[in-house]
Amino acid sequence: MLLAIDVGNTNITCAVVSGEEFVANFRLTTKQQRTSDEFGIILRDLVEERGFQKEDIESVIIASVVPGVMYSLTSAIRKYFNVHPMIVGEGTTTGIRIDIPNPKEMGADRVVDAVAAYTIYGGPVIVIDYGTATTYDLVTEDGRLVAGITSPGIRLCANALWNGTAKLPEIEIEKPASILAKDTTTSMQAGLVFGSIGQTEYIVKKIIEESGDLDVRVVATGGLGKMISESTDVIHEYDPMLTMKGLRLIYEKTAGKKA
Repeated sequence: MLLAIDVGNTNITCAVVSGEEFVANFRLTTKQQRTSDEFGIILRDLVEERGFQKEDIESVIIASVVPGVMYSLTSAIRKYFNVHPMIVGEGTTTGIRIDIPNPKEMGADRVVDAVAAYTIYGGPVIVIDYGTATTYDLVTEDGRLVAGITSPGIRLCANALWNGTAKLPEIEIEKPASILAKDTTTSMQAGLVFGSIGQTEYIVKKIIEESGDLDVRVVATGGLGKMISESTDVIHEYDPMLTMKGLRLIYEKTAGKKA
């Protein structure tokens, strides 16, 4: 079995993969101060809680945008699972070409999402990830990742609202029934959610306009992506497991075998 790990700025998301099937998934918060033993025990216990043994994990692949956790995390994988993890980075076989001036600037998570979207849904494709940042990446019909846009994520904007103001409260992020808000909570919800919908529609429109890819498919992922995708017709697919699918595909391309 394969253990796929996506290290994001907010959460570390993991999935246990058997063949093409995701048989378990779990997440933990991203904390740079964890030791290798802490990481190892947590991951081992989570795997066993899902009904598997640590010996069932034969391979591990990691994509990370948080360099500070990698030494402890990779040490934990080697120590507790007796596996040398595959790290998505320069030299990894992905099946797409990063066609920008400095490919090293492209985050591993974005590459993984692009691989999954292009392989599963075809190109041209715009991949939107609603994470700590909201990112938009364009992959052409012939598999070149040619452009990327980065904006603050919805939760990041929400945190700025209630941490940067004296009287605005911390709220649940959900779409209000109307944009015509009558109170503080729905006023903030309307600004956050409808603002993100508007941003999505405008950026997708501009990508299509400037690239000339009129038949582009738009695929979204990320925690709050479902809420946004249900509120606009510019998003064709919402795939919450896109990153995990991308990690599985990259592992198979690089290792030359099934998970």
